[in-house]
Amino acid sequence: MFLDEKRFEGCGGLEVGDEICVTIAAQACLLLLHRQTDYFPHLTTVLVYPSTYMVEEQRHVEGPIWEEGKSARLGETGRKLGTIVLAWDASKSGAADPADGKNVVLHEFAHQLDYENGAEDGAPILGTRAQQLSWQKTMRIEFASLRAADETGIPTLLDTYGATNPAEFFAVAVEAFFERPRALRARHPNLYAELQRYFRHDPVEFSAETAK
Repeated sequence: MFLDEKRFEGCGGLEVGDEICVTIAAQACLLLLHRQTDYFPHLTTVLVYPSTYMVEEQRHVEGPIWEEGKSARLGETGRKLGTIVLAWDASKSGAADPADGKNVVLHEFAHQLDYENGAEDGAPILGTRAQQLSWQKTMRIEFASLRAADETGIPTLLDTYGATNPAEFFAVAVEAFFERPRALRARHPNLYAELQRYFRHDPVEFSAETAK
């Protein structure tokens, strides 16, 4: 269904074949297992570059001051355009090593789940008010903890890019949930429990992660 509904386009001279489509789709659909849901309904197109690509962007310096420049990226999600952009080499390596805690496909498709409720707030659609309240409480505490660790230089299991904002925190947490589930369950049990309730399965059962 995913491959039938979504359009894949190569960028930067890349020719998109079955390997690229299936590798990306297989990782993306891990986020849909055991849940009755549409196949990322806002998404229409997956753009794939051979490797890291450059984009023009504006960066806030301070106050009214902004600067323009180029930024290197491995992936991004365009909510309004229904587009995900991915670097093929990063997407392939993420599939090849399912226990390194980094996966650009899982990260970007987690953003798609986040957007399904109409807001970029780090919270996907949740079934009940009780679930929403539990999610908000846990994510608020965990996000604050990661920001504090990032500011003080304390080593963390979660990628500190997740300290950027709640949306990035959710995407980073999803990466860890699927790729470092044992470590996440041991070090962040409440966060793990929220993600397990949402995704409705326990990735520890099929994880390639080495117990630490």
